[in-house]
Amino acid sequence: DGTIWQWDYWQAGMAIIDFTNPSARAWFRTHLQRLQSLGIDSFKTDFGERIPHKNVVYHDPTVSPQRMHNYYTLLFNQLVYTTLHPSSLLFARSATTGSQKYPVHWSGDCESTFPALAENLRGGLSLSLCGFIFWASDIGGFEGTPPPAVYKRWVQFGLLCTHSRLHGSGSYRVPWLYGEDCVAVLRECVKRKIALTPYLLAAGLEGGRTGTPVMRPLLLEFPADENVWGVDREFMLGGGVLVAPVLGEGGQVRFYVPLGKWVSWFDHGKTYEGGRWYTETHGFDTLPLLIRPGAVIPLNWKLDRPEGDPLDGLEVLVNGPVEGEVKVEVVDPERPGEVLKVVTVRQEGGVVVADEGVKVVWIQ
Repeated sequence: DGTIWQWDYWQAGMAIIDFTNPSARAWFRTHLQRLQSLGIDSFKTDFGERIPHKNVVYHDPTVSPQRMHNYYTLLFNQLVYTTLHPSSLLFARSATTGSQKYPVHWSGDCESTFPALAENLRGGLSLSLCGFIFWASDIGGFEGTPPPAVYKRWVQFGLLCTHSRLHGSGSYRVPWLYGEDCVAVLRECVKRKIALTPYLLAAGLEGGRTGTPVMRPLLLEFPADENVWGVDREFMLGGGVLVAPVLGEGGQVRFYVPLGKWVSWFDHGKTYEGGRWYTETHGFDTLPLLIRPGAVIPLNWKLDRPEGDPLDGLEVLVNGPVEGEVKVEVVDPERPGEVLKVVTVRQEGGVVVADEGVKVVWIQ
């Protein structure tokens, strides 16, 4: 009937902004910029998917309410991203065709259970196949309170995603509320994630150039291997690391390894011959985390925060022989589109070497 719809729910006077209206977009943008000027550098665009399509009138009369049910989230995140980029981070929940250009995304509300953990991985891999470069989930699940086992397994998985957030409804997800063993698991996973910063930033830069997601279904990396076409309980993190999260009670996990000689992240003396399935049982301190044959992984165990200097303490982890010269881009963590240095890794006789100042850990 032409009146503005409002709702008193989380707070009084909530409404849906008409992003087809240039004046509404300008008004919303000024508020974002004001918050930015206060030093806020991360914005979460929650919801965006619950847009009604009946009895709705938009400023733009050519827009179909049925189409806007999906299109709204694109307009929403496009406005926020273009206003804030590159100095602030967008953390988006909903998406549609075209939203790939406005990262990063997470899966939204889910249950705090093992089945939900597996569903999140499956959904994230589907999103990756749609061209979304970055993806994550609420660590521990959102609804309810996760049992300690679910929490610790989700921590293992979530700290091997592109971005990581502990978040939930009704209870805090801080590890000390779940016990000292949960604190220990989170501590080690965070150390590993920060050490992987050079690798993850390089994979993200590649994704921005080519559209290749950082978290990849195995079928995307090994399309000729029919065994991986239906695999949805493991993934490649970048091109060089295979991750098979533990998704159930008891620590047992069954996973497939593509062709070649793969090596365990936790024990470089433990190898896996590819082209077959493995079944293992893992405690909360490990999971199947394998290094691909020929992979060159830039790491920095000296970092104590993601935005530290990646060159101070940089090393490369190399699995097996190196063919020719491998160029490793070291990305500036404060300006992720800029490359600080290109490191050359090559094999000279029986030794793998890198540029001066870069340590080589060679798994022969």
